Amino acid sequence: MFIEEDVSMESFWIHVALSALKSFSFVYDVITFPIYLILQRPWKTRVMSRRAKAKIVNMDDTQITYRSLTQPKETHIKLLQEKIDTLEKMFKYVVKIHTTKRCLGTREILGEEDEVQDNGRIFKKYKLGEYKWRNYLETESQATYFGRGIREVGVKSRENVVVFAETRAEWMIAAHGLFKHSCPIVTIYATLGEEGITHGITETEVNTVVTSHELLPKLRNILPTIPKVNTIIFFEDQLHKTDTSGFGNIRVIPFSQVLKMGVDSKIDETPPSTDDVAIIMYTSGSTGTPKGVLLTHANCLGTMKSFCDAMPIYSEDVLIGFLPLAHVFELIAESVCLLSGVPIGYSTPNTLIDSSTKIMKGCKGDATILKPTCMTTVPLILDRISKGINDKVNKGSALQKVIFKFAYNYKAKWHRRGYKTPFLDRLIFKKIARLMGGNVRLLVSGGAPLSADTHEQIRLCLCVDMCQGYGLTETTAGAAVMDRYDMSYGRVGAPTSINDIKLINWEEGNYRVTNKPYPQGEIVMGGENVSIGYYKLPGKTAEEFFEQDGLRWFRTGDIGEIHPDGVLKIIDRKKDLVKLQAGEYVSLGKVETEMKTCSLVENVCVYGDPSKTYCVALVVPVEKVLMELATSLGITGDFEELCSNSVIEKAVLKELAEHAKKSRLQKYEIPAAITLCKDVWSPDMGLVTAAFKIKRKDIQERYKAEINRMYAS
Repeated sequence: MFIEEDVSMESFWIHVALSALKSFSFVYDVITFPIYLILQRPWKTRVMSRRAKAKIVNMDDTQITYRSLTQPKETHIKLLQEKIDTLEKMFKYVVKIHTTKRCLGTREILGEEDEVQDNGRIFKKYKLGEYKWRNYLETESQATYFGRGIREVGVKSRENVVVFAETRAEWMIAAHGLFKHSCPIVTIYATLGEEGITHGITETEVNTVVTSHELLPKLRNILPTIPKVNTIIFFEDQLHKTDTSGFGNIRVIPFSQVLKMGVDSKIDETPPSTDDVAIIMYTSGSTGTPKGVLLTHANCLGTMKSFCDAMPIYSEDVLIGFLPLAHVFELIAESVCLLSGVPIGYSTPNTLIDSSTKIMKGCKGDATILKPTCMTTVPLILDRISKGINDKVNKGSALQKVIFKFAYNYKAKWHRRGYKTPFLDRLIFKKIARLMGGNVRLLVSGGAPLSADTHEQIRLCLCVDMCQGYGLTETTAGAAVMDRYDMSYGRVGAPTSINDIKLINWEEGNYRVTNKPYPQGEIVMGGENVSIGYYKLPGKTAEEFFEQDGLRWFRTGDIGEIHPDGVLKIIDRKKDLVKLQAGEYVSLGKVETEMKTCSLVENVCVYGDPSKTYCVALVVPVEKVLMELATSLGITGDFEELCSNSVIEKAVLKELAEHAKKSRLQKYEIPAAITLCKDVWSPDMGLVTAAFKIKRKDIQERYKAEINRMYAS
């Protein structure tokens, strides 16, 4: 009785509060509308958002080609005027311009302590200081010394050198030192398993590996499989002395020693030409063994020019760098920052924000100290931020939830009309934005499709320009970039200023350029950003690349549609499409993208058997959220026990089905059965790539028994 009255009273007061909010917002809108109309000029924003961004340059019944309407901007034109066509020339040019301006920053680690958690576990935590900066002149000097020093060590001009290290200032310095001597850098992800590391080192036949203190043990473990390696150079740790024992006859040399060798060296530089290979960058290997993509200096400069045309980057900006530099997206983004005079402060996922796992109590995360204005990211991170926002809101009172939902919907409504909401941002959303230091104005997402819901929530809640791009390692990360004025969600932008995008019919999937309302087909890209091919794989190169109309083209395997304004939307992937028994096509990647936005899901792999009428899913649950669900059902046990509990499994399946319906998935796209996986998928397990894309075949092989069980049930 009393409980019912309490609930009734709470509902009453919530209703009163919501009515008051609506009344206040109405009065506020009436008073401020003329002011915002004059100051913000929303009609201009709407015109810019809706304007055509690409035009059709060629079409017939089997293919259609689009070209960007974006004109080259100042930086692009300057690069052409100064005849800057290599990364080596680019860096020399910017050093002359920016001289003593901050260039690369590293956070000082003052100490490390054991911190006992509430559950009794002990974690290592860092006590961190301020950022220490190298200016442009200092960075250039160190790159020069490293280039000469590594030649003194025995590396010849144009000889491949592996860089196997975490993202940090020394990574970029080493790369530019090698560019000065025309040495292609072979990039290997720091998170790769031993088999992947061995593959990259042996296939490129390197003698010298540049690595870090943290990764030396991984190399020590695989010494028998990399017999050609005779020299290892490592970046030192700020706190710990490096153990260099156990490497036999291999020389293990600190980075600082190589710099000293370079100071006294008289070896002349041998600058590269524009067609020389700058990077042999290994793909993430989501569909098999990683392939080494050959990227020339011309490829890199091409994408850099296109990014400068598309992105509003200013010299007063600050970038926080933490994505892998072994990923072409981060490497090109940071290179654009160097070109634009934007300081780069380095971070790690373990120290990024105040609540990161390595941050000691009372210490601030890197973002809080650096206060970046720009940040590159990937959908996986944005999905986690989105879930964090939802979790915080859901833990609030019923009244707080209503207020937040009202504020969110209010902002979304006005944003669609081209307006900003400064009062609401300051009152509510700027508090969320402080998560990343409070100054971030531009987020650029790449590497995988970003769901429309996450895209919208990040843009609105973090008060940022949220731009999504599309590209592959084979296209030097560039292909399409979302326009900063585009107010839509779930699209990846128009072709960049230096490449064309072609859609070609894929009959098997019923994707044709004649489809209505929008042309659809396999995405094929042509331009100066397209790679010259795969390392030592002439057959695969001939299969995926071709020359036509004076351009080099690459077949992506992705399926897209292009809207009337010339903007591309990724709708499928050839390898992800499954035709079920009843004839419906299910895009596994599309379903996974939507399901990852559910608060219960850490990772997911959807599987469809063509002989069945439904699909199933392997789900890695978020431990904390799963425990909360179990508590609400009165079920106890540790994480592994809960994953094996059939009642929990059914409850999660129900939650996922409801989430899928909200995400507007069709009934046949919603998994009819799931398995909760106890292990978090990691690159070391071989179930996700170093870029954290799922390796579908490997997952299906590992969980073959579970898939059979789900279909049998």
